[in-house]
Amino acid sequence: MTLPFRIRMTGRATDEKHRVSSPLELLFDLTFVVAIAQVAAELATAGEEGHALDKLGPYCMVFFAIWWAWMNFTWFASAYDTDDVPYRLMTMLQMGGVLVLAAGVPAAFEEQSFTAVIVGYLIMRLALVAQWIRAAVEHPEGRVTALRYAGGVAAVQVLWVAWGFMPPAIAPWLFPVGALLELAVPLWAERTGMTSWHPHHIAERYGLFTIIVLGESVLASSVGVQRALAANGLSASLIAIAAAGLVLLFALWWLYFLEPAAEGLSSRRGRSFYWGYGHYFVFASLAALGAGLEVAVQRGADHAEVSDTAVEYAVAIPVAVFLLMLYVLHAPLVQEVVIRPLKTTVAIVLILLLPLASPAIGLVGVTIGIAVVAAGLVAATLVDRAVAAREAAARA
Repeated sequence: MTLPFRIRMTGRATDEKHRVSSPLELLFDLTFVVAIAQVAAELATAGEEGHALDKLGPYCMVFFAIWWAWMNFTWFASAYDTDDVPYRLMTMLQMGGVLVLAAGVPAAFEEQSFTAVIVGYLIMRLALVAQWIRAAVEHPEGRVTALRYAGGVAAVQVLWVAWGFMPPAIAPWLFPVGALLELAVPLWAERTGMTSWHPHHIAERYGLFTIIVLGESVLASSVGVQRALAANGLSASLIAIAAAGLVLLFALWWLYFLEPAAEGLSSRRGRSFYWGYGHYFVFASLAALGAGLEVAVQRGADHAEVSDTAVEYAVAIPVAVFLLMLYVLHAPLVQEVVIRPLKTTVAIVLILLLPLASPAIGLVGVTIGIAVVAAGLVAATLVDRAVAAREAAARA
């Protein structure tokens, strides 16, 4: 099939059948693998040295830039993907911006220098502005909304440039202002007309990004295992923590996809901002979990300068946040969530209490315990679904 040079950009149908991620979107996501890997690696390094809390600010700020750029492209593509030559070139430019941002992550963590991160972010954002301007020119029905997006996104970038020149002691305190303005742009732009994003496409895109972040956690864990093997060789604790980490990640993947979102987004489109924005905490917690598991492996091999309790909470807190947000985000979309809230609450409490038992069961026991609780939540949910299905069949 010959690629057309240019197709008139119009809003795509919200009920388009079999709408799935395009090969270009999948390639675009791969560039974010690099950025997320950099952020997780820096957080893991800080955790091994006992300075994870000190680096939590840079982590949240850089991860916001990564997530927000991905999210804006995803929703724009869901409404206006033409897959012609200009569209592909603008997407490639955004991919270049991601790689520049990724290259600047070490400096942001180690020197509090965000210059490269800002430059990479600007490249992505200005390419998106160009896409919105094109949509405004070629799609008259959505012109007002598109121009609001273009103007709002461009205006906030002026603030980020100014933010880059602020003293390191002041900049972190002003970051929330820029972040709130970024979050406000879509709310303002779509207040009189929502873009034609596709609910099933959006749900799939978010699911794929969840898999990407989980993949980074697997990578971080494997890096920890590799380093531990090189330093101390194979040990029972290393095997136990690595196996528990794999079970935990698999259980979290299973739990995420137990809660379907596409139908809820389709019937309650007005709640899409809540669901989409809240995923920042889902993605950030999973990436932080990867860093925590890497540190846990290192600590299990006596190769990390940090206490067991700190490592255990570096694993427990991200898992608890993930489980909490899984309920919080899906409850407003559906009549009844698949994972029962009481079971979720019990799981969160147990996970946060397990590190307190560390003097008795140690780091290995806590890590295994967290994995067992997550796996137990999967099993309990599957039992609930089986019982509900039998009851429905009996009523029928």
